[in-house]
Amino acid sequence: MDFLTCEVRTLDGQSLGVMVLKAKTFASGSRDYHGQAKIEVEGERLQCQCQAVVIGSKGDAKQEASE
Repeated sequence: MDFLTCEVRTLDGQSLGVMVLKAKTFASGSRDYHGQAKIEVEGERLQCQCQAVVIGSKGDAKQEASE
């Protein structure tokens, strides 16, 4: 998967913005998806960040290296 999307919403479900999270592999072998966006909430501009780490991905890289 090359990317994910993350939607920022209020508690009542109103969409405030959508971020595209790009895939990244670190030198350690860990993998994640990360992105940022600017959204407006009640007249104020906010900068949002989102990160989703693939749990156990560092272990996957160690396994592949030993095979």
